[in-house]
Amino acid sequence: MTKWTFADGQLLLREGDITRSDADAVVNAANSGLLGGGGVDGAIHRAAGPKLLDACHDIILRSGALPPGQAVLTPGFNLSARHVIHTVGPIWRGGGFGEETTLRSAYASSLRLAHERGLGRIAFPAISCGAYGYPLEQAAQIALDELRRGLATGLVREATIWLHGREAYDFWRGQAQALFGPPNTADQP
Repeated sequence: MTKWTFADGQLLLREGDITRSDADAVVNAANSGLLGGGGVDGAIHRAAGPKLLDACHDIILRSGALPPGQAVLTPGFNLSARHVIHTVGPIWRGGGFGEETTLRSAYASSLRLAHERGLGRIAFPAISCGAYGYPLEQAAQIALDELRRGLATGLVREATIWLHGREAYDFWRGQAQALFGPPNTADQP
């Protein structure tokens, strides 16, 4: 774990399984149908249990597909986190189709929803960096910028990015150091 402490909150990077997070909410990098799937989405659905899919179906029946960049909330069911914030990131199509705006919105709408519900500690995956193919360097800069902004405006008091694998963790740590300077904690596994 690596931590940056600011006057208005903490930003952490962790290597591991986001489904083990004990934050107030974990953010799910969902698809528009909220059906579960591969990667983080599938892992969260499996760990939370079948009631999560039922809750997602209820949302889709009431409101239709979740547009990219927006967020909705469900209970966490079998997760340690009490809630799941589902957001849909952009599919990378070369950068000329509003991908940056949509990715920023996915983070920002998740932070706003957390604030509206009084959830101060939020765990994020690297949204759109898996199957959706967003270039890692750009995605990291956008994510870190939006999370820092959310901390600075008091939307949350702690934001943790969970990364799968040491290579991803080291990459994001380097990106965060370039933006924020040295962390406040020694690097810990």
